[in-house]
Amino acid sequence: MNADMSMWIIAAVAALAGLVVMTHAALVGWRGWLDLRRLEIEGRRETAAPSSGARIEIADLRERIRKLEAIAAGVDL
Repeated sequence: MNADMSMWIIAAVAALAGLVVMTHAALVGWRGWLDLRRLEIEGRRETAAPSSGARIEIADLRERIRKLEAIAAGVDL
Protein backbone atom coordinates (compact mmCIF):
# COMPACT_ATOMS: atom_id res chain seq x y z
CA MET A 1 0.00 0.00 0.00
CA ASN A 2 2.89 2.32 0.72
CA ALA A 3 4.37 2.02 -2.80
CA ASP A 4 0.95 2.69 -4.33
CA MET A 5 0.54 5.84 -2.25
CA SER A 6 4.01 7.14 -3.15
CA MET A 7 3.28 6.57 -6.85
CA TRP A 8 0.19 8.78 -6.61
CA ILE A 9 2.10 11.46 -4.72
CA ILE A 10 4.87 11.44 -7.35
CA ALA A 11 2.30 11.65 -10.15
CA ALA A 12 0.53 14.55 -8.44
CA VAL A 13 3.81 16.42 -7.88
CA ALA A 14 4.84 15.83 -11.51
CA ALA A 15 1.46 17.07 -12.75
CA LEU A 16 1.70 20.14 -10.54
CA ALA A 17 5.24 20.84 -11.79
CA GLY A 18 4.05 20.50 -15.38
CA LEU A 19 1.18 22.89 -14.69
CA VAL A 20 3.59 25.41 -13.17
CA VAL A 21 5.90 25.20 -16.21
CA MET A 22 3.02 25.61 -18.65
CA THR A 23 1.59 28.55 -16.68
CA HIS A 24 4.99 30.24 -16.59
CA ALA A 25 5.44 29.77 -20.35
CA ALA A 26 1.98 31.20 -21.02
CA LEU A 27 2.70 34.19 -18.77
CA VAL A 28 6.00 34.91 -20.53
CA GLY A 29 4.24 34.71 -23.91
CA TRP A 30 1.47 37.02 -22.73
CA ARG A 31 3.96 39.61 -21.47
CA GLY A 32 5.86 39.41 -24.76
CA TRP A 33 2.66 39.94 -26.72
CA LEU A 34 1.77 42.95 -24.56
CA ASP A 35 5.26 44.42 -25.12
CA LEU A 36 4.84 43.94 -28.87
CA ARG A 37 1.47 45.70 -28.86
CA ARG A 38 2.92 48.52 -26.74
CA LEU A 39 5.71 49.02 -29.29
CA GLU A 40 3.21 49.05 -32.16
CA ILE A 41 1.11 51.69 -30.41
CA GLU A 42 4.17 53.84 -29.70
CA GLY A 43 5.19 53.52 -33.35
CA ARG A 44 1.78 54.75 -34.46
CA ARG A 45 2.07 57.78 -32.21
CA GLU A 46 5.45 58.67 -33.68
CA THR A 47 4.21 58.45 -37.27
CA ALA A 48 0.93 60.23 -36.53
CA ALA A 49 2.57 63.59 -35.83
CA PRO A 50 5.44 64.26 -38.25
CA SER A 51 7.94 66.92 -37.35
CA SER A 52 8.00 70.30 -39.08
CA GLY A 53 11.14 69.29 -40.99
CA ALA A 54 9.38 66.24 -42.36
CA ARG A 55 6.38 68.34 -43.38
CA ILE A 56 8.64 70.77 -45.25
CA GLU A 57 10.36 67.89 -47.03
CA ILE A 58 7.01 66.36 -48.02
CA ALA A 59 5.81 69.73 -49.33
CA ASP A 60 9.04 70.06 -51.34
CA LEU A 61 8.57 66.60 -52.83
CA ARG A 62 4.97 67.38 -53.74
CA GLU A 63 6.09 70.57 -55.50
CA ARG A 64 8.72 68.62 -57.45
CA ILE A 65 6.12 66.06 -58.50
CA ARG A 66 3.77 68.84 -59.61
CA LYS A 67 6.54 70.36 -61.72
CA LEU A 68 7.50 67.02 -63.26
CA GLU A 69 3.86 66.30 -64.12
CA ALA A 70 3.60 69.72 -65.75
CA ILE A 71 6.76 69.09 -67.78
CA ALA A 72 5.40 65.69 -68.83
CA ALA A 73 2.14 67.31 -69.93
CA GLY A 74 4.04 69.99 -71.86
CA VAL A 75 2.84 72.92 -69.75
CA ASP A 76 5.17 75.89 -69.14
CA LEU A 77 5.41 77.01 -65.52
